[in-house]
This record gives sequence, C-alpha cells and structure tokens, in this order.
Amino acid sequence: MALKRIERQVSGFFSEFWRFAVKGNAVQLAFAVVIGGAFGAVVNAIVTDLVTPLISLLTGNVNFSGWEYVIREATVINGTEAEPLVIAYGHFLQVTLNFLIVGLSIFLIYKLLAGASTRFQEREAEKPTEPPVSNEEKLLTEIRDILRGQGS
Repeated sequence: MALKRIERQVSGFFSEFWRFAVKGNAVQLAFAVVIGGAFGAVVNAIVTDLVTPLISLLTGNVNFSGWEYVIREATVINGTEAEPLVIAYGHFLQVTLNFLIVGLSIFLIYKLLAGASTRFQEREAEKPTEPPVSNEEKLLTEIRDILRGQGS
C-alpha cells in the first residue's frame, strides 16, 4: 500500500517536472544558456586573441597583474614560515580592465548585429507587395471564366 503511494508521488513529481520542462520558457531558457556559453567563448577569444594584443602593443606590454603592495614580508615565526601579506591591487586593475574590454566587445558585437538586423528589416519592407484585388477585378475575372466556359 505504501509502495503504491510512493510510486504515485514519484510519478506525479516527474510528470509535473515534465510539464514544467516542456513549457516554452524552460526550453527557451535552456537554449539561452547554451547560446550564452558559446557566445561567452567567442567574446573571450576576441578579447584574448585580438583586443588584448592590441592594448599590449599600445601600452608597451604593461601587465598590471604583478603590481602589489607588500604589508609584511615573508617571515619565520616559531619555526614556521609565514607567507607575505600582500595587497594585489594590480590584479584588481587587470581584472577591471578585462571586464571593461569584454563589456566593450559585447557592446560592439551587439551594435554590429543590431545594425545588420535593421538593414535586413529595411530590405524586407522595401519588397513590393501585390496590391489587393478590387471587387471589380474579382467580378470581371468571374465573368471572363464564365465566358470561357461557354465557348468550349
């Protein structure tokens, strides 16, 4: 008896999960996550392979990540070596610069795609459409078809 109740609860859970999963929002979200991951890889490649080398060229290969302020040097306390106490502000600057570069790259790609989309929509709007058939034309077509039918 208890086993049947558990089976119903489990099957009810999975059927409820299935109804949730096949809703448009869940499927769209899954696709968005996959596309977002792929887009992130593209943006990272653009930043790493194109933008960062150009910035290194312009700044003379400055690497902020090595900049730091040492509060306490490495010392030996009671026979145990204590690591140095360091504020790595250069790493923070490098990560902030990378964030700005990634944000700018995403914005530029967005502008590029938005411009292409606008041009595509303008071309679609420029396509000529057939004018609607007037009632007179419909009536004349019907008369023509009747006369053709009588002639044969």
